[in-house]
Amino acid sequence: MSENILSTIQKAFELNMNHEKYGTVAEIGAGQEVSRAFFKAGGAAGTIAKSMSAYDMSFSDAIYGQEENKRYVTQSRLNKMLEKEFQLVLNRVGKTRSKNSTYFAFANTVTAKSYIQDGECHGWLGIKLQLSPQAEPSQILLHVRMLDESNLLQQEAIGILGVNLIYGAYYHFQDLEKLIRSLGDNLEWGRLEIDLIRFEGPKFENVDNRLMALKLVELQLSDAVVFNADRRTLIHPSDLFYKKDIMVMRSNFKPMTLVSMDMMESGMEIFRQLPDVNTEAALTVPEISVAEMRARKAMDMDDILGRVDLLNIMGFPVIVSNYLRFFRVRDYLGRYTNGKVAFVLGIPNLTTIFDKDYYQGLKGGLLGAFASLFDHDTVLIVYPMRCPKKPDEVITTDNFQVPESLKYFYYYLVANNKILSVENYNDTNLHIWPEDILKQIQNGSGDWEEYIPEPVVKEIINQKLFGYCIKT
Repeated sequence: MSENILSTIQKAFELNMNHEKYGTVAEIGAGQEVSRAFFKAGGAAGTIAKSMSAYDMSFSDAIYGQEENKRYVTQSRLNKMLEKEFQLVLNRVGKTRSKNSTYFAFANTVTAKSYIQDGECHGWLGIKLQLSPQAEPSQILLHVRMLDESNLLQQEAIGILGVNLIYGAYYHFQDLEKLIRSLGDNLEWGRLEIDLIRFEGPKFENVDNRLMALKLVELQLSDAVVFNADRRTLIHPSDLFYKKDIMVMRSNFKPMTLVSMDMMESGMEIFRQLPDVNTEAALTVPEISVAEMRARKAMDMDDILGRVDLLNIMGFPVIVSNYLRFFRVRDYLGRYTNGKVAFVLGIPNLTTIFDKDYYQGLKGGLLGAFASLFDHDTVLIVYPMRCPKKPDEVITTDNFQVPESLKYFYYYLVANNKILSVENYNDTNLHIWPEDILKQIQNGSGDWEEYIPEPVVKEIINQKLFGYCIKT
């Protein structure tokens, strides 16, 4: 939350008193809570030209046009609402009001909790606005998950967020970190999660929306964001993961190595052979956790985006999350797909998963975490590791040293094909350790280029990633 926070009513009142800012508020799905804040504050006639809702689909279609997929809580519907309402404001009052006026249209389309709605409660919010008189409009779009347990509280939260967005768009557009931080004003942590933000238009043409997405994670407004494989755009997880079978690899990817590639390729080979996996819909998704980095308040945005870029170069979409434990990632994916989910991981991560200390402070401890992880038929695909103390020995699921108290539990998971072993791996890569490669990159020493995919090598050198040092 930002410093010196104004209440929702104070923000609405300040906007109401600035008669040069004028526009409409259109809301679908959770009452008219945003416009209500402006009317409750007093003086709304100075800011609000029109407020409206269109709950019936036929009315909504008549106003904004039909949606081909018959889905109304979508970015497409939000964009149609913003465009329609903004043009109406310009057409109807643009020539009669003061030349110093700046116009806006705010819209939201949400599905809130109700007696017939027991699924995901979420929505799209946005504002299209002029940030100087007669300027071409810019816009800000959000996707939000509503986490309150009642319809009334969800409506209230949407109202607060909407006022925060309108106020922030006008008063903080030159400081986007402050704008993003202010979206959480007057909202207790855990009421909402903003999992996508996008700045568009001439005022934001130099904004890196991927960096803005990372700010959501850093500021704890979101637990995870998804980067598309094209190296340019963010994508909402429902658009990427819907009806997909997903294999995840959790790693720092600092840097990505030939071992990383072999893990994902050999893991996917096994994943595609699992029952009920649609080979055409199977998707490999690297995931980078910044939980420890954020906890230390040491998030290096350039470093994170550099790692995302390298994975994108190799054709992968990427999740950047604030999740420490595996079952949290599984729960996250379960929001967006009913497909099969697997994790490909190395022996060090398998050791961590079977370490009781890893679950300290967690309700249910290790067993509770495993229950969540395997609740939806999740599979762990384990890549072997060369034993550091005995280089001639390879550690696999067969000789993995599980704690004595958990060995029968481990045997049960292996016997029931919850833990699978990668058999078809590249033995010549097992000596590669990312930590060693990173040191070589930073010291300008060694033959690190031999152990990294060629496109990744070129990008590290060209962008001077990871503290790259030229060899002397």
